[in-house]
Amino acid sequence: MTTETPKTVKLADGNEMPLVGFGTYLINTQELMDTSIKTAFDAGYRLFDTAQLYRNEDLLGQSLVNLQIPRNQIFITSKVAEISQGYDHTIESVDDTLQRLKTNYLDLLLVHWPVRKFFFDTWRAMEKLKADGKVKSIGVSNYSVSQLELLKTKATEMPVVNQVECHPFLNQRPLVKFDKENDILTQAWSPLGRGITLDNEMLKKMADHHDVSVAQLILKWHLQNGLAVIPKSKTASRIVENHQLDFDLSEDECGMIDLLNRNERTGNDPELVYELGKQYKMFHGPQSESSVLGK
Repeated sequence: MTTETPKTVKLADGNEMPLVGFGTYLINTQELMDTSIKTAFDAGYRLFDTAQLYRNEDLLGQSLVNLQIPRNQIFITSKVAEISQGYDHTIESVDDTLQRLKTNYLDLLLVHWPVRKFFFDTWRAMEKLKADGKVKSIGVSNYSVSQLELLKTKATEMPVVNQVECHPFLNQRPLVKFDKENDILTQAWSPLGRGITLDNEMLKKMADHHDVSVAQLILKWHLQNGLAVIPKSKTASRIVENHQLDFDLSEDECGMIDLLNRNERTGNDPELVYELGKQYKMFHGPQSESSVLGK
């Protein structure tokens, strides 16, 4: 018997968030944004994830106008870039984000990467933005256990979401466990490992057994492990497919996927970004423009 995948999850602050969202990273033309968002919305996606760093907040905002999608039917996430951090800069940058997205509030605002110099000031600004009603929920992205513990020493309220790189080759089990114990929802960016996991023979056999794609298999594995996901694709058929996850994996199958972990990142290491104050170039193979910077 197949259990239907829950559509939303209740965050620690009481707000509801869709479990499967649509990532807009690298969507950089209005035409592509319009067609991608229409395909995603029609397929059932209600969470749309962007960031100041992606330089496409204005495109997403315009798409929502062009497609006449009611604001109260969708959940919008954006993220504060490293260059925008600090108390005043964070608040100013989010005012700009709201203008670009053509909305007067965000459903979720994340600190994109931890930066040592502005670590506490940025979070204080996040709390202020929530108190002022400009954002409904606040969270972080790419934070390690040690950084979350550091934040706890001064935060008035803790993040309700931690969006991190997570896929079968980097399953982040200790971090996911810590987040769960602290009422923080882990949301996976690059849930398919930027494609590096899709050619794995064991995953192919398992996907064939369920008559699904490897991508669907991995996304379902995330959901059954209690994570939310934001897969991205520019291909209409894959956008639709990635939202069709009404099948079940056995405990044994989930355990076998867990065994593929090799702590392999396709993006930046949060500890290094924290120290450097910015993302750094990576040179680990020809993985397209997305490998130059972490997400």
